[in-house]
Amino acid sequence: MKKITIAIDGFSSTGKSTVAKQLAKALGYVYVDSGAMYRAVTLYAMQNGIISNDHFDVEKLIADLDRLKINFKYNNAIGFAEMYLNGVNVEHDIRTLEVSQWVSQVAEISEVRRMLVFQQQQMGKEKGVVMDGRDIGTVVFPEAELKFFMTASAETRAKRRFKELLERNENVSYEEVLKNVESRDLIDSTREDSPLKKAKDAIEIDNSSLSLEAQFEKLYAFAREVIEKK
Repeated sequence: MKKITIAIDGFSSTGKSTVAKQLAKALGYVYVDSGAMYRAVTLYAMQNGIISNDHFDVEKLIADLDRLKINFKYNNAIGFAEMYLNGVNVEHDIRTLEVSQWVSQVAEISEVRRMLVFQQQQMGKEKGVVMDGRDIGTVVFPEAELKFFMTASAETRAKRRFKELLERNENVSYEEVLKNVESRDLIDSTREDSPLKKAKDAIEIDNSSLSLEAQFEKLYAFAREVIEKK
């Protein structure tokens, strides 16, 4: 049976990564979290004084890109690949609200996008991949056999993200999280380079009221249907 490429795009905190991992595991495919790659670049910028509340040295970040080694390493204990930045496991560090605060600004930089899109395309060139992000179905894999676009209300997404951050013992308020979600939506949707938008042939999934199980079953049914036709 031939393998396909599955692209999952959508707004922040719509559960793209969760369902992408489930699909990849069920199908025996490779899972790639493209957002983690942008978060790793953002973490580097934060650690090196390139971005802060009143400062963003875009030229410095561009100049430093060849110093960044970004890769995934599979962790058998947890069942998915974790993000490494220059040889250091940063899977936990890249998931903070502080990184979320800056990642959309970093992702606007065309040089950053070019570097990461190339890496993503290399990861998926053999097919048999499930990749989630903002521009997977429109830019990274425009010829993907199956595309999904995930959405939910900003309030629903903020509640989900707030719960996750509390479970990680982050000291944040719901209002902060909601503001971050709305800010990222605006930046992601209006940036000049590869803005977040639904591909014409993508299947839109509003998961505001879907359980994780129901969401997975819905996407898995679509995937099986496409794969069986190959």
